[in-house]
Amino acid sequence: MLAAFAQAFRTPDLRKKLLFTAFIMLLFRAGSFIPTPGVSFSNVQKCLANNSQSGLLDLVNLFSGGAMLQLSVFALGIMPYITASIITQLLRVVIPRFEDLHKEGQAGQAKMTQYTRYLTIALGVLQSTTIISLARSGRLLPNCSAADPIIPNDSVINYILMIITMTAGTGLIMWLGELITEHGIGNGMSLLIFTSITANLPAHLWSIAKANGGVAKVLVVIALILVVTLAIVFVEQAQRRVPVQYAKRMVGRRLFGGSTTYIPMKINMSGVIPVIFAASILAMPTMIAQFGDPKQHWVQWIQRNFSQQTPFYLICYGILVLFFAFFYTAITFNPEEIADNMKKYGGFIPGVRAGHPTADYLRYVINRITTGGAFYLLIVAMVPTIVMIALGITQMPFGGTTLLIVVGVGLQTVQQINSQLQKHHYEGFLAS
Repeated sequence: MLAAFAQAFRTPDLRKKLLFTAFIMLLFRAGSFIPTPGVSFSNVQKCLANNSQSGLLDLVNLFSGGAMLQLSVFALGIMPYITASIITQLLRVVIPRFEDLHKEGQAGQAKMTQYTRYLTIALGVLQSTTIISLARSGRLLPNCSAADPIIPNDSVINYILMIITMTAGTGLIMWLGELITEHGIGNGMSLLIFTSITANLPAHLWSIAKANGGVAKVLVVIALILVVTLAIVFVEQAQRRVPVQYAKRMVGRRLFGGSTTYIPMKINMSGVIPVIFAASILAMPTMIAQFGDPKQHWVQWIQRNFSQQTPFYLICYGILVLFFAFFYTAITFNPEEIADNMKKYGGFIPGVRAGHPTADYLRYVINRITTGGAFYLLIVAMVPTIVMIALGITQMPFGGTTLLIVVGVGLQTVQQINSQLQKHHYEGFLAS
């Protein structure tokens, strides 16, 4: 990996793209420390010092690089765009128009991207309103002093200005991610998430060493990260290749076909989506309980059972991860569509008839692969949490979700750099 980056910096075109990507990531981190108008930054810092862990919207705060609890202009982070992208993909099953746009190629994808942007802004307004209302009521950071309010100006105009600023910050993040995708290296949105997670990793490790007394636990956590990272790299690179042959056919006076290729099927086709879905759904009861009376029984039951360290939460988390692994794979991988395309161009799987038998065979293979991929996701997501509970670490700064994202984005970026390097090698060979 380091050799690929070093070689890329020696290539002028790639060096320009890498520096541009680094500059955008730097701007993104700088925006995480700019407070929203109407927020007292000094009072926020005092409140953060009195709160060892938030227990609320932990996933959103992680993906925003800690900007949410600081109520900065980038407080929402990239989470509204992620949610909007997932919703538009799921709506393909419900709305036939979205499925038609998906099949239209580049023009349809551009239209879907536009819908995703509109939905991102709408979700930004909703989430910013929720965060501001929680901050105003004192539930975002519970241990704040009444003499040092986070939002000193309690007026409607000020709240509207804050909502507009946070929503505009979400739109700016979305634009920065698209700039990286177009003019930089790698997927822009993924790299911004990568930046948010890795930026706070040293601080999280230091808090573990300071709060739990001892460097030994930090070394155990680092060793766990390395082991899980190796497992993620091994599984994410693995794939099942289904062989496909194309029959020879005459088009005019030319003979086409006769080639042999394969359909690559990754073991983990759903990526990190099931883990994010499971964590988001289990965070909703805790969020709803924040608006209730702490003396009510249902609020107390949620606070007791939906903590990340309770057996009830871990069991529900595991079941949801398994369910969404199969559900999301069934949405994104369509055996009937692949079988129809193969039949249209004269392709077939050796030993399997074209048409419905091919679709049934692909469905059988993908179900077996998804079973292994789902349990792989379950192990990666649960093992870090269980180990931290065993070590007595009450704060959960990172887990399987963050490791999956960080390692996955790193692999994707390195692969794109290697492909760009190979492209330059081919250009030099042709020029010579």
